[in-house]
Amino acid sequence: MKQKTVLLIPNLTKPDTVGLLREVIARLQEYGCRPVLEEGLAEKFGLKVQLPLTQLLAQCDLVMTIGGDGTILHSAKHALLYNKPVLGINTGRLGYLAQLEPDELHFLARLARGEYSIQERMLLEMRSSVDEQKYYALNDVVIAKGETARLVDLDILQGDDLIGSYRADGLIFATPTGSTAYSLSAGGPIVDPEIDTIILTPICPHSLYDRSVLFSPGMKLKIQSRFVNNPDSVVVSVDGERVALLDDKQYITIQRSDQAVRFLTFREKSFNHILSQKLRSR
Repeated sequence: MKQKTVLLIPNLTKPDTVGLLREVIARLQEYGCRPVLEEGLAEKFGLKVQLPLTQLLAQCDLVMTIGGDGTILHSAKHALLYNKPVLGINTGRLGYLAQLEPDELHFLARLARGEYSIQERMLLEMRSSVDEQKYYALNDVVIAKGETARLVDLDILQGDDLIGSYRADGLIFATPTGSTAYSLSAGGPIVDPEIDTIILTPICPHSLYDRSVLFSPGMKLKIQSRFVNNPDSVVVSVDGERVALLDDKQYITIQRSDQAVRFLTFREKSFNHILSQKLRSR
């Protein structure tokens, strides 16, 4: 079997990540894999290959993160460009996106033997009417008030048809993967990542009747601001990163992307198994 090259992307600001990274490197080498780190880190951890991240992404067989869900989200965007699968080892708090915990490194032997499967995770594609640049969300697109305490007034349309109008602190458009993130905290449903849907969850809506809505993955949604009693810009964030503003002359579109992030999974580590563990630890 071909030796696997594993690109390690650690978040060294997390407690215990340095020690865990050293153990992961040792385990991978013991099991016949080739761990690599981007230049600047490799020498510190005893690895000879000194290459920039882009070259390592092109050459590796998979991306392994050591950190929390934020590390996985960040790394998944890099892996997507090179169609590489992602495996997360959790050193964060909950780590819904991670497959392994620090005490489960024995699974790396099965990784080396190829005893795993690949699951594709849906992405959302967001575009602004200002520049048409594409942004990809593995978790969510959030449209919310900026620094003001006012509510935002947002219309959601498909084509020229109005789907709904909301007064709220904001709106969350989540993937099934992101259903366990901000959307869950705002009262949204937990959705199995094998179900493709766009989840809309309002944030503190100014209504007793507004609930989450699950849209068909084939819908293309247009969101615009009505700016009733609100002269300030509305902030659009993709996976926690501010990327655009809305005013009365701009809008964004959200739809399912034709691309997907590939996650490496083990048979015993199903979505339901991980979910039950994480919910018990909340």
